[in-house]
Amino acid sequence: MPLFSRSDAKKAQPEPQPEGRRTPKQSEQIARNRRPLVPEDRKEARRQMQDKMRAEREKARLGFERGEERYLPVRDRGPIRKYVRDWVDARLSLGTLAMPMMIVVLVLTFINDPQWRVVANIVLWAFVLLVVLDSVFMAWQLRRALKPKFGAKDAKGHGWYATMRAVQLPFMRMPKPQTKLFRYPE
Repeated sequence: MPLFSRSDAKKAQPEPQPEGRRTPKQSEQIARNRRPLVPEDRKEARRQMQDKMRAEREKARLGFERGEERYLPVRDRGPIRKYVRDWVDARLSLGTLAMPMMIVVLVLTFINDPQWRVVANIVLWAFVLLVVLDSVFMAWQLRRALKPKFGAKDAKGHGWYATMRAVQLPFMRMPKPQTKLFRYPE
């Protein structure tokens, strides 16, 4: 009796196939799974791929504008940053007027009179000083608002984020403002 062979009684019996269905041939299985490496119509395939990518980008852009968490960059994610965005959007700040004021000062510098240029520079630097003071005050207020809700540890480090958002005009902010003016988050 051989050491590693099976006896005839112990040989594995093949599993019976369910009735009414035959086993496909190997050539049929290969044909079913075969896909071309290069599509037949390359221009059409490229157009379809571009349409698909365009739709995905549009979906991501709209999600980013709405403030959906998965479409936000890392710096904007999390409940604390959402709270900061809502808090800044509810606040009326001098930083919002920075861009319009820069345009006014730029127009004033085109006047040929040297006195107007000096006045424009003084107004510009006074406004910049007011914006800096408003930003420092805003960061202080924000830290006081964050402490009871998120704790002292998480209340720090959001002043610059809030300042950069406050300096932008409201319709240019991304993600778009989710709150109305003077409706602070709870």
